[in-house]
Amino acid sequence: MPNLGPAIDRVLQQCLQVNGGENVVVVVDPPCHEIGVALRDAARPLGAEVVLIEMDQRDTNGSEPPATVAAAMLAADVVIAPTSRSLSHTIARKQANDAGARVATMPGVTADMLARLMTGDFEQMAARSQAVADLLSRGSEVRISCPLGTDLRLDLGDRQAISDDGDLHRPGDFGNLPCGEAFMAPVGGDGRIVTVSLAPDGLSDPPATLTLENGHIVAAADGLGPDFLAQLQAHGEAGTNLAELGVGTNERAKLTGNMLEDEKILGTVHVAFGASGGIGGTVAVPIHLDALVADPTVQVDGRAVLEDGRFVI
Repeated sequence: MPNLGPAIDRVLQQCLQVNGGENVVVVVDPPCHEIGVALRDAARPLGAEVVLIEMDQRDTNGSEPPATVAAAMLAADVVIAPTSRSLSHTIARKQANDAGARVATMPGVTADMLARLMTGDFEQMAARSQAVADLLSRGSEVRISCPLGTDLRLDLGDRQAISDDGDLHRPGDFGNLPCGEAFMAPVGGDGRIVTVSLAPDGLSDPPATLTLENGHIVAAADGLGPDFLAQLQAHGEAGTNLAELGVGTNERAKLTGNMLEDEKILGTVHVAFGASGGIGGTVAVPIHLDALVADPTVQVDGRAVLEDGRFVI
């Protein structure tokens, strides 16, 4: 395992600002056990009351944790969740935030990823993330294209974007760690996405083509596309809901097939389907799957954010 000391110190002391006397719950499943132990052991010298809870691996990203885990999250001041399946888009996470907990989810995190992505220039990454979030919050329409054939229009409505920059020190704050994106829940959209990486299965060779109509994915072809669609359709119409638009802002992230890292790559965009209720949308369903677009051109109301994968704002 790489030296996680600097990265874990940043998680606990800079991002979450764990204080003495706070109740900290670290939720893990078997693949992420060692990272959970490292977080627990580093939080104890800060004076926190730390509990490590290990649950069975969930079936999908967005599946709810067991009731006992949800209750512990609800009672915590700080929740850290290095798990193989995402708890980001769960009712349990949202309820913990609403009760005032500071929550960092880390779905699919690896030691190498944590060590690399959590030791970059956070000030610069935060500035990028906030600039994109501000533009999305003011915007009404996004257009996305890419050399592989993406041609997508998204309706933003009046929803607000979130800057996922690692600043999680206020009660009720929520974000991914490693961090580095701006994201929101679009109101709707139509078009075609050609994607090189899909959660949870990884890199797609050949790239997959996803078709959107009226805010839902309705068809998928090539590579991992058909299986991606089948996983969403297993949850009915809600599973096919257009749930998220995100723009990556972390210059240390690279394409690996692990969506926690892929969606943070500076100069990429990702679109997700399924649950959106935890990020400003209205759909609650136990699945949330992302699809990454490489080298995109992105415009918000005609203003360029990315040009062929170059950050231009």
